[in-house]
Amino acid sequence: MPTERTVVQVDGRRLSLSHLEKPLYPASGFTKAAVLSYYEQVAPVMLPHLQGRPASFVRCPGGVEGERFWAKRVPPGAPGWISELEVELRTGPARQVVVADLATLIWAANLDTIEFHVPQWRDAPELHDRLIVDLDPGEGADMLHCCAAALAVRTVLAEDGLGTWAKTSGSKGLHLTVPLIPAPAVAVNAYAKRLAQRLKAAYPQLIVSRMGKDLRRDRVLLDWSQNASAKTTVAAYSLRAFAEPTVSTPVSWEEIADCGDPEELSFTADEVPDRLGRLGDLQAPLLDPSAARRLPG
Repeated sequence: MPTERTVVQVDGRRLSLSHLEKPLYPASGFTKAAVLSYYEQVAPVMLPHLQGRPASFVRCPGGVEGERFWAKRVPPGAPGWISELEVELRTGPARQVVVADLATLIWAANLDTIEFHVPQWRDAPELHDRLIVDLDPGEGADMLHCCAAALAVRTVLAEDGLGTWAKTSGSKGLHLTVPLIPAPAVAVNAYAKRLAQRLKAAYPQLIVSRMGKDLRRDRVLLDWSQNASAKTTVAAYSLRAFAEPTVSTPVSWEEIADCGDPEELSFTADEVPDRLGRLGDLQAPLLDPSAARRLPG
């Protein structure tokens, strides 16, 4: 039986969309058409955070309950107008997609891409323009523990002259992003490790800096290793490939400080567009060059 396709024009680019009624989130009936519609709605705020960064895709051709795989290389048959960047992967040099415009975003989502991940650098992996603080709760901990940890991290970063902006991971954790005047990747990673160790020493009942499962029980892992050039973090406004269509959503420090229930900081694709209409992009300051600071020595 031939695949049913719908041909559309997106910013002057011709795209052939397929299987629009396929339920990518079977538990909620959230279809591929709904995924495409969501990404079209959030594109104005999502795309600036993707600019210049090679994207890694989590593709779920059978939906979130089926097989999934990471896609880093530009796939065969990609349109010639897709922006690309050559990067060095563990398997050797490769071309990766840069999601530079709405047409590329919709093209990628039509490949059953649920999640979009990007590194903390633009154009060249040797220089990072962002520091990421990945707060991941261990067994027995939850979003409330992450909120307490985030406030502690914010205080220490402020002491070092650095500002930070927060978003949910779309799961149980939080991501804090620090805009930097581009700094050597080695220096950023080393600072992130020192930061994690300082916070672990100051808050031993709340924060750990090592991966061990037993160490993480009832505590929050500050995963400093996410600042390695080869690592990526889910992008702001990306959907997550969980049972429900949750979103990695920017949040305010007031929301973090006032959070009394983990569900207060869990947002789905149905909620985020209205939230954007009310609050705008809470991570917009990351795009302002004047917000970037020099990495402490």
